[in-house]
Amino acid sequence: MLIEECPIIDVNVKVWLFWSYLRQPRLARFLVGCIPVAILNLCQFLKLYSSWGDMSELIINGYFTVLYFNLVLRTSFLVTNRRKFEKFFEGVAAEYVQLEKNNDIRPVLQQYTRRGRMLSISNLWLGVFISACFVTYPLFVPGRGLPYSVSIPGIDVLASPTYEVLFVLQVYLTFPACCMYIPFTSFYATCTLFALVQIAALKQRLGRLREATPGDISPGALFRELKACLKYHKQIITYVHDLNSLVTYLCLLEFLSFGMMLCALLFLLSISNQLAQIIMIGSYIFMILSQMFAFYWHANEVLEQSLGIGDAIYNGAWPNFEEPVRKMLILIIARAQRPMAIKVGNVYPMTLEMFQKLLNVSYSYFTLLRRVYN
Repeated sequence: MLIEECPIIDVNVKVWLFWSYLRQPRLARFLVGCIPVAILNLCQFLKLYSSWGDMSELIINGYFTVLYFNLVLRTSFLVTNRRKFEKFFEGVAAEYVQLEKNNDIRPVLQQYTRRGRMLSISNLWLGVFISACFVTYPLFVPGRGLPYSVSIPGIDVLASPTYEVLFVLQVYLTFPACCMYIPFTSFYATCTLFALVQIAALKQRLGRLREATPGDISPGALFRELKACLKYHKQIITYVHDLNSLVTYLCLLEFLSFGMMLCALLFLLSISNQLAQIIMIGSYIFMILSQMFAFYWHANEVLEQSLGIGDAIYNGAWPNFEEPVRKMLILIIARAQRPMAIKVGNVYPMTLEMFQKLLNVSYSYFTLLRRVYN
């Protein structure tokens, strides 16, 4: 099965293939997509450097600059590690074919596939809606303004016809920028969902052994099945490890940058008195929270479900099995006590508890900033 034909990942893979971020790159796609967005982000940094003074302008410019820097970094990491991503997707496609042949696990696979596809498509539509808000916001504020404030040395970006050209160009670049940012979050979510399917398949195999009695199956066959379960458990661990290596440092960037930007946007929301600006800031905050929650919730599910592997064995009739079988079961239980985890910078596991702490820290700094401002 080709990676673009694998139902659980095909939405995001097709977007990346269209822009030539996977497989052999096409220079034309970079010239109309990735490279112009990177140049736009450079101009944003120049504007941010020269926009000290107005707190509101500084925060909004900082938000867009960090957002675009994040998507440029994501795409650069994807293109640089293109072969590693392709190999990972090929493994997903191959395992998907095997799981699809299992009549018992197929309903679970189809359920998570529908969920993953719905999540990917809804994320793209959410990105389209938020992007439309980005580019239409300047039309509702007094004076001239660009969707993304930029600075070009020696050029007045608000003078005609430069302003009109830049406005149209930024509207166009919002589309490839959306395709650079959204699919990475959806890729992470769908791949964690696939990890949950594999864990469910392992629990199902262990459940059949749990229900069996020593007289139902020969010791040799039981030992071979347990050995296969141990091998499959190791395969899932390797899968989660490979996924972690693809996202861990970008998750660290999300943790550092968007926690700070959430604090700044909350502060800006508290001092804003323009309805259009309040609506836009609300949409910015919603985008940050939705993307961060997608990371942490799915990572937390993998961790929780992996801990349940040991319980699936312990609740069975293991005392009735022979000693070699019990030793094999102990190996699986012992390894299951170290949960599979996606980590921030390969240091802290991503859990809902950590997400809550991030929100608490952001709100604490917001209250401190608000008190100092008052």
